[in-house]
Formats: sequence, structure tokens, C-alpha cells
Amino acid sequence: MRIVVASDHAGFCQKDVICDFVRGLGHEVEDLGPETADRVDYPDFADKVARRVSEGTADRGILICGTGIGMAMTADKVPGVRATVVQTNKFAELCREHNDCNVLCLSGRFTAPMDNCQFVETFLTTEFGGGRHEGRGVGCGPPRGPRRQDHGRGRALMAQLDAIGLTPEQRVRMTIVDHPMVQHKVAILRDESTGTKQFRDLVRELAMFEGYEATRDFPLEPVEVTTPLETCTCHKIAGKKVAVVPILRAGLGMVDGILDLVPAARVGHIGMYRDPETHEPHEYYCKLPEDVDKRTCLVVDPMLATGGSAIAAIDYLRRSGVSDIRLLVLVAAPEGVRAVLEADPGVRLYTCELDRELNDHAYILPGLGDAGDRIFGTL
Repeated sequence: MRIVVASDHAGFCQKDVICDFVRGLGHEVEDLGPETADRVDYPDFADKVARRVSEGTADRGILICGTGIGMAMTADKVPGVRATVVQTNKFAELCREHNDCNVLCLSGRFTAPMDNCQFVETFLTTEFGGGRHEGRGVGCGPPRGPRRQDHGRGRALMAQLDAIGLTPEQRVRMTIVDHPMVQHKVAILRDESTGTKQFRDLVRELAMFEGYEATRDFPLEPVEVTTPLETCTCHKIAGKKVAVVPILRAGLGMVDGILDLVPAARVGHIGMYRDPETHEPHEYYCKLPEDVDKRTCLVVDPMLATGGSAIAAIDYLRRSGVSDIRLLVLVAAPEGVRAVLEADPGVRLYTCELDRELNDHAYILPGLGDAGDRIFGTL
């Protein structure tokens, strides 16, 4: 199985021990941090693990903090995740057999590493009992409504990622945004009968969904706000500057969705066209904000096929001094994903769909056709 592991500063002392132990059991392990024992906020790392399990790119997760309680409370807020604190081996067995728990939360301060390793082994080897426990699982978790139906999508995505051959480090830099509403809208987007106006609106809406995920780690700062009733402490983005950089021309269709989310963002443009014979990208226009090197750049393009245009755009931004680049696409081919993540060791990739393959003409299958033509009605 693919297991993702993370901790906070209080659990850091046991994280490497747990990772090595799980590898020794024959599982693939991804360490999602932190890298040092410096003080961190446990919700950030609990959310990372929970979302990997939720999206199906990991089979199970393991979290370690001081008591395990805060990690469990945070992880269990993510749809599809069933997280619990375990401090006895019997509880490790029952959380799997009765509750189909998929994220194990451990205490790094009050439980010995040897005991935690025993809990981990039981957690990974015990199967869900089903039967009388099957229906009860739907009611488990925080008050967020029924548990999300997966329809086998998680396992299918894992199989695709395995086939691509990404390294653990590259997997961490890739996010598949598969919220149920995203899947619903992509289904309409793919349909050949969807008209230009609806197609354009869907591209804009999906760009906003991806924007939510791509800005999830933006830092916050407390601010005092006076409501009609009293003064309270709220939080706002802490001075983060953003630039939206569409790859022309199809990328233009995603710009307004990002601007709806981040109205103060500046917009740059990178013009690329693909040679119909070689499929290589050629740059014909570039215009960026003057302070682009001080901004987080969200590069947007609906399709990631060979990855050539995206790699060229990312390289141009690197040469312009940009350090934080995030590529947002709606549909990606495995070939493009692998090429982009191999070409740039720092770029983060977001996609709504990971499709099957490219055909002989470098078009994505099943894809959605030529996104630019469908956005602008030039079919």
C-alpha cells in the first residue's frame, strides 16, 4: 500500500522511526513533513495527509503529534477521511475492523515508539469487517453530510499515478482536484454537445475551484473587524502577491475564474503555439508584471498534453526571477505530467482530471477536444 506520514514538532522524534518501520513492512511511504523539529502548526500537516487519502493518491495515512488528538480532529474534517487516535493495540484493530479507519493518529509524547509501531502494524494489516458495520460507516465523521461515494475513482487514480512512474517527491507536488462538483462540471465540459457559452462558463468555474486548492497554503494574519454587533478577530491573507499567467490562447479562459477569487492579482501573458509537425512549443509573445519576481505565479492552461508549452512558460518565469510557480490545468495527460514535474523541481501541478494517454497527434484521450476552439467558438 501507499502510506503517507506526517507529524508536528511534538511528533517529529517518532516520524522517521514510523516511516522506516512501515517501509520494513513492504509498503511505499511518503514523508509529508516537517523536515525539522522546529515548531509548526499541526493542522497544516494533518490536512496534507488527509487530502492525499481523500483524493485516493494514498491508501492510508499516519499522523503523529503530542497526543494525536489535534491531528485527528483536523484530518477528520476532510471528506472521505475517518481519523482516530489510538493508544492501545486493540483499538488499532477495532478502528479498522469496525470503523474502516483510514488515518491513524498517534501520540509522540505519551506513547513509546515500540508501542506505536505495534499499533501501526495492526492498523495496516487489519481489514474492514463489513457486514453489520457497513452501514454505520456512512454516519461516521464530522457533521458534513453523508460520506462521499468514490465509485472506484481513488484506486483508478492510484493505478494511473503508478503507471506514470513519479517519484514520491514528485507526487507531493501534484494535486488532483476531484471534488464531486468538479467531476460533475468536467463531465459536462467533455461532452461534445456542450455549446461555446456553457463551455466558457465551465472553464471559468473550474479555474476558481483549482484556485481554491492552489492558494490553500497562503499565510494568514489576524485582523480586528467590527461587525454590526461587536469587534472580533478574523484572518486575512498576509501580504501575498499573486500573478495570473495564462498560456495563450486557451489559458485566457481560466483567468477570470482566478480573478474572481483573487481580484487584486496582476495578469501577465505568455504566447505559445505548437508546431503541428514536431509538437514543439514556440514563443511568440510575453508580457509580465514588473514585480513578477516577487509574486506567486499561477500559470493557467486548460490542457496539459506533451508539457512542452508549460515547460517553456515555466522556464521563462524562472529566468524572470519567479520562485513560486503553480501550474493549473483542467485535463492532463500522463506524458505531460511526467515531463513538467521532471523538468522543474519546484513547480506544483494542479489538475481536475488525469486522462489516459496522448494519441499519435499529441491530443489527450479521452480529453475534451481543442479547448481554445471550444472557448472562443472557432471550431
